[in-house]
Amino acid sequence: MSKVQYLTQEGYDKLDAELKDLKTRGRREIAEDIAEARAKGDLSENAEYDAAKEAQGHLEDRITKLEDALANARVLDTKDLDLSKVRVLTTVTILNKNTDKEMKYTLVSANEADFAAGKISIDSPIGKALMGREIGETVEVEVPAGKLELVVKNIEI
Repeated sequence: MSKVQYLTQEGYDKLDAELKDLKTRGRREIAEDIAEARAKGDLSENAEYDAAKEAQGHLEDRITKLEDALANARVLDTKDLDLSKVRVLTTVTILNKNTDKEMKYTLVSANEADFAAGKISIDSPIGKALMGREIGETVEVEVPAGKLELVVKNIEI
């Protein structure tokens, strides 16, 4: 059984649109590539055919992962969130005591993570460390760059 994925409606819709696109356009393009490679003759020495079949495998794997994620998704409404603790879909302002800089992140599922947009996964080291924390709490996090000491400054939607 797969893990429940908490998503925003926007995140759910994005995954659903990607799935529909892969099942229609993606499969059609792969089928065309395979047919084109087959038409070129001997399949045992046809690198284009092998590449198209490998691409088909990757496409089907992605489709399976998206279907699984959507089947186990729970769409959360941010109006219903309890802001007493850091939870999935909350936006948390933290102070990095090592650099004395404040950062703001929204905690999301791995499928919605986008560091450039300030969305970090609840499965990331920082996300895991922040989950369940309250304003004023300090947490130490081991990241590839070393150990961070973070203070939760604010929790909001």
